[in-house]
Amino acid sequence: MTARKPPGVSFESWVDKQIRDAIERGDFEDLPGLGKPLPDSDEPYDEMWWVKDKMRREGLSYLPPSLALRKEAEEALEAAARAPSAAAARHIVERLNDKIAAALRRPPPGPLLGLTPYDAEEVVRDWRLGRGRRQGPTGPT
Repeated sequence: MTARKPPGVSFESWVDKQIRDAIERGDFEDLPGLGKPLPDSDEPYDEMWWVKDKMRREGLSYLPPSLALRKEAEEALEAAARAPSAAAARHIVERLNDKIAAALRRPPPGPLLGLTPYDAEEVVRDWRLGRGRRQGPTGPT
């Protein structure tokens, strides 16, 4: 629809004519979602609906920095448990502890952090115990 509204024609009647012409051309036939209810029409109105929809379509998510660090801590501890060596597990925890210490010095916005640095030696001890359970008395299982 590139035509401009002619002077002297009310905007409403010009739009109605454009819609009527499109219907006559069949432009509204076989549209995706034809006859289906609008998605989320029963949800309360949210001013940020379009941002959330875009993020969902793009596979993005957003967490406040303090919650993102908590999530990163969980993932780092899981990665340390699966590390190939005690040194690798210790390195993962030390990197995580550096981030936690920085966040404690300058608290990020959002909910309270609720984290303290982890004891790297305790994580390595847990890593060794986990390795022993996986290997069994006659070697790897």
